[in-house]
Amino acid sequence: MEKKGLNANHLKLIAIIAMTVDHIADLFYPGFPVKPLPIILHLIGRLTAPIMWFFVCEGFYYTRNVKKYMLRMFIFAVISHFAYCFSFGIDPVPFRSGIFNQTSVMYPLFISVVVLWLEHEEKRMNKYLKHIIIFLLICSAFPADWSCIAVLAIVSMYKKRGDLKGQMKMMLLWVFFYGLISFFFVSKVYALELIGVLMVYPVLKMYNGQKGKAGWMKMFFYIYYPLHLVVIGIIRILMYGDVPLLF
Repeated sequence: MEKKGLNANHLKLIAIIAMTVDHIADLFYPGFPVKPLPIILHLIGRLTAPIMWFFVCEGFYYTRNVKKYMLRMFIFAVISHFAYCFSFGIDPVPFRSGIFNQTSVMYPLFISVVVLWLEHEEKRMNKYLKHIIIFLLICSAFPADWSCIAVLAIVSMYKKRGDLKGQMKMMLLWVFFYGLISFFFVSKVYALELIGVLMVYPVLKMYNGQKGKAGWMKMFFYIYYPLHLVVIGIIRILMYGDVPLLF
């Protein structure tokens, strides 16, 4: 029997809609201009990442085969890399065009699963070697969308799993740190728009702990994410020519 509230499918659908709104704002209002409409659209878009992080924690906890989960996330990250680069006019070869936004947020999500596996599942590895590998893995996410913060937030949120307030505190701590760096070194407007992540708490509070009946939603996000980026990339080229949109 379906409980009242929002199931996982509902929340993932909210994340998909918010993500699409955010990327549409990037397309029609590149460069984070100080205008009411793009600011509102980006505020809505800030719902996406925390919901994704929350469900990486849930996915890792409930998966029956963590290695299969990691492989799926890896394949997803590779496909999404090329879709992301095409969408926003970024050179698909990392670091030829800069050090920021070199790949999609799916790479940090994949790295998060690997780090969680090393911390909670892998028992045979020398603990000092494990710490070094974890550190290097987290650093490897630096050039991606949401940078290392996505990995650090997910790992911290997983430790508070079952305590939504605790998870939100961890998430806000890392987002605040990310916003601080963005404010001084990237974009002040982008940094201030991060306040939109606060909206995720009342949304996640409605989560009823159930998957939902639509089993197809599990793969829908994996397909929708790169597909919608390709569509945005085509529109970008038609509107502006083959020029980059992100900072």
